[in-house]
Amino acid sequence: MSNSFLSNQEFNNSIELSILMPCLNEAETIAVCIEKAHSFLKVNKIIGEVVIADNGSTDGSQRIAEANGARVIHVKERGYGSALIDGIKATYGKYIIMGDADDSYDFTALTPFVEKLREGYDLVMGNRFRGGIKPGAMPPLHRYLGNPVLSGIGRLFFPSAIGDFHCGLRGFNREAMIKLNLKTTGMEFASEMVVKSTLHKLRISEVPTTLSPDGRTRPPHLRSWRDGWRHLRFLLIFSPRWLFLYPGLLLLLVGLVCLLALIPGPQTLGGVTFDIHTMLYASMAIIVGFQCVAFAIFSKVFAINNKIFPSDKRLESALSKITLERGIVLGLLLFLMSLMGSINAVMAWGKTSFSSLVPSITMRIAIPSVTLIVVGIQVFFNSFFLTFLASQKDE
Repeated sequence: MSNSFLSNQEFNNSIELSILMPCLNEAETIAVCIEKAHSFLKVNKIIGEVVIADNGSTDGSQRIAEANGARVIHVKERGYGSALIDGIKATYGKYIIMGDADDSYDFTALTPFVEKLREGYDLVMGNRFRGGIKPGAMPPLHRYLGNPVLSGIGRLFFPSAIGDFHCGLRGFNREAMIKLNLKTTGMEFASEMVVKSTLHKLRISEVPTTLSPDGRTRPPHLRSWRDGWRHLRFLLIFSPRWLFLYPGLLLLLVGLVCLLALIPGPQTLGGVTFDIHTMLYASMAIIVGFQCVAFAIFSKVFAINNKIFPSDKRLESALSKITLERGIVLGLLLFLMSLMGSINAVMAWGKTSFSSLVPSITMRIAIPSVTLIVVGIQVFFNSFFLTFLASQKDE
């Protein structure tokens, strides 16, 4: 829509939709993408703009974009996420629709996104598996393994119904997205947007989107295994439950069951006898499991305090009962229990006039005692560290 009778500031304030494209050497396709985006705005009578977040192109993409009526933002820090973060901040629209500048998405078919945004949804994801993937548009590794697996893990780790976590065509409310304080600089930015939107309970919808083969002759910037790992790493880091809590609880449970079962004596199961060597590994499982659970709590507290995660009333209620003083007392009690076990072991040794010990007997006392002392020390120092984290809340 023309801004002939409006000042630049008045026009910027009236923009409803910004169509944002990250760009790195897209000279072959940038013009057609901009042309389609302008056509969509004109046909649908939407006051909008086309913004190109250029990430250091050396093939003249910037000049082509400006010649075709787009506004170019120069982003110095390399990376897909970096380009989009700076691009989002530089747009004027109430809503933003972002998409790749390689002509793999049809910028004349954005109506479903706009309709959902106008209905009040904060994030509208495209779904290529519902909309259709044309022959040659997506490598088989991505189509049948990478995207389904990573999207499945995302749905498992987070309460999200999104079927395609990595679709490059998506729309969102600009103000709501800026509040999420997105930070990742690489391809994992696509996952961060979905994960943080879900954690902060934004309104999310999904619409079918068609993916076509891109129009470039050069290879894509995406590196399958490297970028796949970055997505998986991000999902794990943002889910302390799956990274630390659940594995830690499993190790604790298995370790405790095995240790308690073997204290009275060897146990035979299915013709296999388990003895003190199994107790030693059970002790390790308890110690590692306990620390994993502590890491889960530390991670969640840190993330909430730094506004990465929203507040959690259940965690706050639990932490209100875990005071420094109670942690110190519990740690000292565990230490004293281990000390009593150790004294008992020494007394048993004394009854043999401090001669050679029978490991199968004495280790049944020593292993639980050592386990208690290590866990006691963990409780003691973890209590101090948790108190330190709680005091570092970012206001």
